[in-house]
Amino acid sequence: MKLILPAPAKINTFLHVVGRRDDGYHLLESVMVLISLADTVELTLREDGKVVLIDPPAGISEENDLACRAARALQAHVGDTRARLGVDIRLTKRIPQGAGLGGGSSDAATTLLGLNRLWRMNLSREVLMQIGLTLGADVPFFVYGRGAIMTGIGDALRTITVPRARLVLAHPRVGLSTLEVFRHPLLDRNQASSANSQFNWTSGINSLQSVAELIAPITQNLVREMTDAGLKPRMTGSGSAYFAPVAENSAVHAALAKLHAQSFDAWVVHSIDRHPLHDFAKSSII
Repeated sequence: MKLILPAPAKINTFLHVVGRRDDGYHLLESVMVLISLADTVELTLREDGKVVLIDPPAGISEENDLACRAARALQAHVGDTRARLGVDIRLTKRIPQGAGLGGGSSDAATTLLGLNRLWRMNLSREVLMQIGLTLGADVPFFVYGRGAIMTGIGDALRTITVPRARLVLAHPRVGLSTLEVFRHPLLDRNQASSANSQFNWTSGINSLQSVAELIAPITQNLVREMTDAGLKPRMTGSGSAYFAPVAENSAVHAALAKLHAQSFDAWVVHSIDRHPLHDFAKSSII
């Protein structure tokens, strides 16, 4: 049996670092929105208990791949009751790595949701989110599967209604290390809290953006090109991708042409209200 499933990217419409816990974890505040750019995760049932990554994309291995780790975490959670269940995983990557778009985390969440059905586990969304949090801070959001206000270390989510929007998404073809950005000595870790239930594409800032642009100066060139094209770019996550809402077709085409001419990757995407696999888990919270 085989499932071929989407793993959509996300953007942070804003991201505030509002403090730091004693254990070193940063306290965050953000609105996170799913978008139409997506990887594909292909899951093929095995009955020997093995988790195998087929034809790994460049820079990815079974040891560091979050989708494989998600499958093994799910095996560990159910223990001997599913001892013979395994999976072949094949990834088709479209979401750039190190871009702040959550590609690896989304692959992991799609794997959890897909295996919940493929292995007939019938685990709740809450349980899958708890497993996802052990893999990475963004994984619970993708399992949650709705536009959300995120607080804490990524573990507290509250649904927010986000008007459908078309966006220009751009990437400088250079990735950024989340760890390096958060460790930077110039990072403002005391941004004022401002999250509320009223969504606005222009609210807040990305506290990480100025630091990311110091680490990867090419992002400053990307911002300049997007601004010159009449856009209002903002970085997502810890970078290095930027997005800007756009309304007119003429502005979209002109912006894409300008960005491609400067050797930046660029797409037109739209926001998604609900994860395509939302019904793969039942929940009392959504």
